Amino acid sequence: MLNGKRILAVVPARGGSKGIPLKNLQPVLGTPLVALVGRVIAQLPEIDRAVVSTDHEEIARVAEGAGIAAPFRRPEALSGDRIGDVDVLLHALHTMEELDGTAYDIVLMLQPTSPLRHPEQVRACLAMLIEGGWDAVWTVSRTDPKNHPLKQLRLGDAGELDYYDPEAASIIARQQLSPIYHRNGVAYALTRECLAEQRSLKGRRAGALVLDGPHVSIDTLSDLALVEWIATRAEAGGS
Repeated sequence: MLNGKRILAVVPARGGSKGIPLKNLQPVLGTPLVALVGRVIAQLPEIDRAVVSTDHEEIARVAEGAGIAAPFRRPEALSGDRIGDVDVLLHALHTMEELDGTAYDIVLMLQPTSPLRHPEQVRACLAMLIEGGWDAVWTVSRTDPKNHPLKQLRLGDAGELDYYDPEAASIIARQQLSPIYHRNGVAYALTRECLAEQRSLKGRRAGALVLDGPHVSIDTLSDLALVEWIATRAEAGGS
């Protein structure tokens, strides 16, 4: 509990992943991704309940071994490639409120695929949500100017080259580019009203907690290798 708010942490970890088979069980420095989330949760006593939302028995077993409860299995209808986070979180919220006989004020989503998170970053996300009166707070990272939308190009059917955005024609130097940000998956904190009533991950009024440092959201084997390299350097005391 934080400032009188009951917090439910949900770790979404389905078994089906086409990019990396059983992605949520892939190890970083020998520890499965879903278990790494358990290590972070163990350092956040303000979380009242932490559960994994999965359709896979091995993921459930590993999560439970890391201190994340697995009291239900995600139904098949919520386990496909095109199922949104809102539906998954709503299912977890309603299921746990029924099982626990209580109402949760905040839902905290911690994705296993962003394993470079630190407990203090998650705590800061929760504090910002509560103290700022936001509907939702996402953690984000600043996007490298090389990946700015105004630096992107597109190809026509015949292979002709054009700017993705016509405004890019006026950009001469990167100093002209306004800062932009991308979600890094470290934490999403939402009020119950945002999730259950607005049925939104963002809500009408969302805030961003900008994080420094490397944060890789794993989608590919290359991402996994990069995370392993960063984690190895951090463990060795590198920068």
